[in-house]
Amino acid sequence: MTQAFDIVIVGAGMVGAALATGLGRSGFRVALVDRGSAPEFDPSLPPDIRVSALSAGSERYLNDLDVWPSMLAMRATPYARLAVWDETRHPLSNLLPRKVADVVFDASNLSARHLGHIVENRITQQALWNSAAALNSVSLFPDNAVSHLENGNNHAAVTLEDGTELECQLVVGADGAASGVRELAGIGVTRDQYQQQAMVISVRYQGAVEDITWQSFYPSGPRAFLPLHSAGNGESWASLVWYDSPEQLAHLKSLDDRALMAEIQNAFPPELPLLTHIEAKASFPIARQHAKTYVNNRVVLAGDAAHTINPLAGQGVNLGFQDALCLQTVIREAKRAGCDLADPAWLTKYEQQRRPANRRMMMAMDVFYHLFSNRTPPLHLLRNLGLGAAKAMPFARNRVAKYAMGIDDELPPLIRQLAERLPGMKQL
Repeated sequence: MTQAFDIVIVGAGMVGAALATGLGRSGFRVALVDRGSAPEFDPSLPPDIRVSALSAGSERYLNDLDVWPSMLAMRATPYARLAVWDETRHPLSNLLPRKVADVVFDASNLSARHLGHIVENRITQQALWNSAAALNSVSLFPDNAVSHLENGNNHAAVTLEDGTELECQLVVGADGAASGVRELAGIGVTRDQYQQQAMVISVRYQGAVEDITWQSFYPSGPRAFLPLHSAGNGESWASLVWYDSPEQLAHLKSLDDRALMAEIQNAFPPELPLLTHIEAKASFPIARQHAKTYVNNRVVLAGDAAHTINPLAGQGVNLGFQDALCLQTVIREAKRAGCDLADPAWLTKYEQQRRPANRRMMMAMDVFYHLFSNRTPPLHLLRNLGLGAAKAMPFARNRVAKYAMGIDDELPPLIRQLAERLPGMKQL
């Protein structure tokens, strides 16, 4: 059986579901296909181990889609401050303060109430699925995958594993880093695997919900604290991230919860509150990956299908939402101009806007990765000078904060100059 749509979106994660909602609200007939089913949220259960730091820019986009209020009604934890400092030991460590060059980004310095929110991924996904499903113009095809793609000159079509055929003008691949749509469309990638992996640990700690998220940098990689909601009885939830070698993380995962909690308390900086419970843990490899093109005829990529970055600052989903906003704007303009939705002139505008912006964020994350994930004395001096300069110059510090919040899309000049000198950047 063949069904006709304007657009088929493959991948109903956060980016795909947001794009379906935005396009559906604009009157496009949208098919939303996903291997999984709608996520469920139960407020009595512990938090999802997968969380994202949503920027102020992403909040505005989600609010424009009318899903932000429903997310707040479930769970979302605002943070007003973000701190970064270097914990690497050096010859003068015993003579100088431990955090001689710590940098704190504060929302109050930007006349804002907060820098962003930490939100469980399943909450964002459920709010977006519910919003898309409520639209008559959006048809959901859950528990289904694409087995065949026809990328023709006059139309596109995808065949699902259950035999259903969906015809359309445009296919959007929003199906993640291992995108099947990208592969079926013959779009290649450039990829760099980092030496480190990341371990995420969902924990409870003693004390009220904190309004700060922080990252402390060690030669083996950063260790991060992301506050979540109250757990009651004087305790709160948090998500911890520990970057290290695959061997070290394998050792940590082999420990029982009591031993792992002791290891975390000893290895993290003293700013970490006293932990009382470990709920869940998981590790994953990290890589920088960029599609060689975002567009091939009637196929266009968005989110992780187009790019993945080092998750140091949790910017991946924020970039994906920026892709979705840009793409839905371009598609609306193509329709208003009476053009085919896959008209190369319009899809090229999308890539011309998003590729440089995504590349800039890749560059910024790699600057931090290369500066901090080593024991080289000159780089140790350089990174502390850089942090010290940011601490001493509020204007520079606020430029970085606005960039991370999605308020300013221009990379600060010093970071841009450093990034251009990093290996592999010219290939992106």
